[in-house]
Amino acid sequence: MLRPGIRRLRGLRLLGFPPRGSPGCPRSVCSRQGEENPPLSAESRWKDRAETVIIGGGCVGVSLAYHLAKAGMKDVVLLEKSELTAGSTWHAAGLTTYFHPGINLKKIHYYSIKLYEKLEEETGQVVGFHQPGSIRIATTPVRVDEFKYQMTRTRWHATEQYIIEPEKIQEMFPLLNMNKILAGLYNPGDGHIDPYSLTMALAAGARKYGALLKYPAPVTSLKPRSDGTWDVETPHGSMRANRIVNAAGFWAREVGKMIGLEHPLIPVQHQYIITSTIPEVKALKRELPVLRDLEGSFYLRQERDGLLFGPYESQEKMKVQDSWVTSGVPGFGKELFESDLDRIMEHVEAAMDLVPVLKKADIIRIVNGPITYSPDILPMVGPHQGVRNYWVAVGFGYGIIHAGGVGKYLSDWILHREPPFDLIELDPNRYGKWTTAEYTEAKARESYGFNNIVGYPKEERFAGRPTQRVSGLYETLESKCSMGFHAGWEQPHWFYKPGQDPGYRPSFHRTNWFEPVGSEYQQVMQRVGVIDLSPFGKFNIKGPDSIRLLDHLFANVIPKVGFTNISHMLTPKGRVYAELTVSHQSPGEFLLVTGSGSELHDLRWIEEEAIKGGYDVEIKNITDELGVLGVAGPYSRKVLQKLTSEDLSDNVFKFLQTKSLKVSNIPVTAIRISYTGELGWELYHRREDSAALYDAIMNAGQEEGIDNFGTYAMNALRLEKAFRAWGSEMNCDTNPLEAGLESFVKLNKPADFIGKQALKQIKAKGLKRRLVCLTLATDDVDPEGNESIWYDGKVVGNTTSGSYSYRIQKSLAFAYVPVELSKVGQQVEVELLGKNYPAVVIQEPLVLTEPTRSRLQKKGGKDKI
Repeated sequence: MLRPGIRRLRGLRLLGFPPRGSPGCPRSVCSRQGEENPPLSAESRWKDRAETVIIGGGCVGVSLAYHLAKAGMKDVVLLEKSELTAGSTWHAAGLTTYFHPGINLKKIHYYSIKLYEKLEEETGQVVGFHQPGSIRIATTPVRVDEFKYQMTRTRWHATEQYIIEPEKIQEMFPLLNMNKILAGLYNPGDGHIDPYSLTMALAAGARKYGALLKYPAPVTSLKPRSDGTWDVETPHGSMRANRIVNAAGFWAREVGKMIGLEHPLIPVQHQYIITSTIPEVKALKRELPVLRDLEGSFYLRQERDGLLFGPYESQEKMKVQDSWVTSGVPGFGKELFESDLDRIMEHVEAAMDLVPVLKKADIIRIVNGPITYSPDILPMVGPHQGVRNYWVAVGFGYGIIHAGGVGKYLSDWILHREPPFDLIELDPNRYGKWTTAEYTEAKARESYGFNNIVGYPKEERFAGRPTQRVSGLYETLESKCSMGFHAGWEQPHWFYKPGQDPGYRPSFHRTNWFEPVGSEYQQVMQRVGVIDLSPFGKFNIKGPDSIRLLDHLFANVIPKVGFTNISHMLTPKGRVYAELTVSHQSPGEFLLVTGSGSELHDLRWIEEEAIKGGYDVEIKNITDELGVLGVAGPYSRKVLQKLTSEDLSDNVFKFLQTKSLKVSNIPVTAIRISYTGELGWELYHRREDSAALYDAIMNAGQEEGIDNFGTYAMNALRLEKAFRAWGSEMNCDTNPLEAGLESFVKLNKPADFIGKQALKQIKAKGLKRRLVCLTLATDDVDPEGNESIWYDGKVVGNTTSGSYSYRIQKSLAFAYVPVELSKVGQQVEVELLGKNYPAVVIQEPLVLTEPTRSRLQKKGGKDKI
């Protein structure tokens, strides 16, 4: 809080400070360029019915109204409790960038910028869009590695992005102190836009195409009806809606509570400073690019003839508005919090060191406003599991750059019944009941403070952990391994032995887990290993129509009673929505298992199809009830046989068979399957029995040299066996044919499963690309996925996942390449950290699975193994 009478603060003078709540005048905060805000009388009409009701008039909600109406949807209604842009939009700094460290969000950023470039021409409304480019500054060698890491993930996208040398940086931003600068990451099309004018232009477009934007019109009640529609209550009356979209910003939690949902969102305070005219800035002939000092953790851009810079405080200093979570949001529309310069002084000093002209600048404005954070800083976008026809677009820490792309993404999904591309990282169903208010605050604080930290592969963040969602083995294993976080669960990534470095040591190169993972790999290949697989999503489905439902959902046939298969749910356009194992436990009763990150994502789809088709089934999520242990390796049968009277021999307990039995007198559902590709079983059991079951297995396996292994070793093992992973080799961007999943897709089965007709058309037209397996010899870096594939000097594809192969002592990767480059023996290059490594397409799998090896041995084919 500013002390009365202060005029100068370590070189920065404070002039004409406006009082709390004053909207002020700077263009970036609350300008009125191109205002298209009709009087309330122009919005006085009312509708009793609507196809879609959007709750919230910030830039995201208005963008969705614009896109739905423009795409032809009739009866689109937006309800805003006060006025458009109230909340977080009006005071945003308005930064726009093509850059994002994630792969799919680059598409959102790209679309937003391309839309903003043409929006003024389309709507006639000035948007105040500046595109001077932006530069991210590297002042440490590890930042340069990070830039190289990001460059290889950009080349196969449409985004323009380059690493530039210090000389070029100084040419573009001549006011910099260049002493520490090593390199820059430059995006030519980046810039900033006036949030108010952008929203008003989108609103003008929405009205132009027929949407109704009603304000002030606070939603007072949401009542679901048995047919899936909603009654939306406001002071103006009630409206029946086929679907509702919660885009209410920091009021989104209140909206969710109306229907019994606790959205994990929390407002945080974000400050930025605007200076008066700086002579050196005014003298420039062109606008400065937006600057991001990653070590100083702030952004800086030109604001008229002055500068605007905004820091991200450390998690210890930043302020979370937790009272809004516990007591509700007060009457907050276009107000601001009091500024607190003490919190940001270290960033102010960093900014003055980097841009020395700031030392003589006068501050004319400090903006401190609320923005909404989810635990992982990413928004929540899409339909919500457990509630019919309720969609969300909430939790936007960077709403201006996301608004355009998310509006288009959601509009396409709503209109075409499937997402236009994979964006599971924004799935609102990535959170569940384990996401408490305490967890949300801890993670939001961490995420805000970590805004500009180095983004390593295999990154782990530790605030708020563990949650209540720990397996029965957590206390047994936590001191022996490096844990990873998976949908609230703690799961071992790798184990360390006495004398080995046990710490979390993230790196762009091979690091302290490399040798231990190699030992775990050998453990499974030569002896027997145990892995905690409890984070799997698990569903029980039964009822008179269970077989018909699953036949409609899955492209594979339904397994016979007592057997398991791998099945895929496809979208209507024939893309891979999900991969699950389906076990037919008893007539008409099934156990479905999916990955931890897909639990509610898959469940929502299954539930929606069951309701839509009127299937008489009971669907139960039993994820938290069951623990899972995987036992794999050549001695796994020998160890387990000591603990059960059930015959585990190959002829009696066959591959992909499932049985209910007892292991050490503990009831389990045993499935002979292993993601390692080796002999193994997955043992599903009551979560409270996990520790006892684990101890029994480990004691029984002492003679066989049993030991633990984690998910890193499992990944290396599955890649050698050419097992695809959902989210990497297959997702809503791929079809099962190009992903090499033909053996799991039965186009000739009688049931007209979802996506069948589309897949037939895809097959008839022929494929343009294929998934291949590559080997490459590197030095101390391995592919992770999403690296660029080069051929003949051009980028032709991308990796999807990768690892080191401890079998052949080379790197191994899956990659999508054009069909003409998919033949075995084809040579390409894989870019890793700025260097292209020669790679070759190999015959997959690199290592045959245990069932295949056993079958060949029985046929006398030892020479083929």
